[in-house]
Amino acid sequence: MFKKVSVAMNSTKHSIGEKTRALILEKALEIFREVGFEAATIRDIAKSANVATGAAYYYFPSKEAIVAAYYDHVQETHEAKVRESILDSMDLRERLGLVFHSKLDILKDDRKFLGALFRYAGEPDHPLSVFGKGTARQRAHSIGIFREALAGSEISNDLRQLLPGALWFLHLGAILFFIYDQSAEQQRARKLVNGVLDLVAQFLNMTSAPLIRTFLQPFQGKLLGILKEAGWPVES
Repeated sequence: MFKKVSVAMNSTKHSIGEKTRALILEKALEIFREVGFEAATIRDIAKSANVATGAAYYYFPSKEAIVAAYYDHVQETHEAKVRESILDSMDLRERLGLVFHSKLDILKDDRKFLGALFRYAGEPDHPLSVFGKGTARQRAHSIGIFREALAGSEISNDLRQLLPGALWFLHLGAILFFIYDQSAEQQRARKLVNGVLDLVAQFLNMTSAPLIRTFLQPFQGKLLGILKEAGWPVES
């Protein structure tokens, strides 16, 4: 009986802890959106969440840790949205459009503070650099979403290994343009994404032709080998 009570108490504490952590993250994002990443402080975040500053530090030892949790949330939300919406009847172009635009939908309210975070892209040792070791797990998660979108498409094995990473880089460029796009509802960025994806889909359709595939195959294999040596994110 006492064991059951102990388990129930631990479960309750765990639930309360998860709710507190989620609340701190929610309030932190509100503040990031309002004043930006640099101006925000853990003290302000704790006050907004109505918790002690020490409690905020317990769940998130730094603002960078909060952003890392945000990155995880974005990837999990994106994956769920894509899996929920992608249908077997969709062609590759429709799948890629869904992956790109659903990501922009998720980020649309966060353009202000995401712009500040992009400055760390050129600092590989910074924990928030999208190319650094600190974001390797989230980066792999995101690339995996593109890999799933390519499933079932008629492309070569080499392209199947190359494209997820290439599409991930392409989507970073789309996000950067989206952040700085001042057009109504960032329609210029949306049109740019559609135009580029049309070209990608046309290129991939061309590579499915036997003659073109035979011509491209040696180059794809060689390029894949070079990029693997350079650390390109591909499956072995």
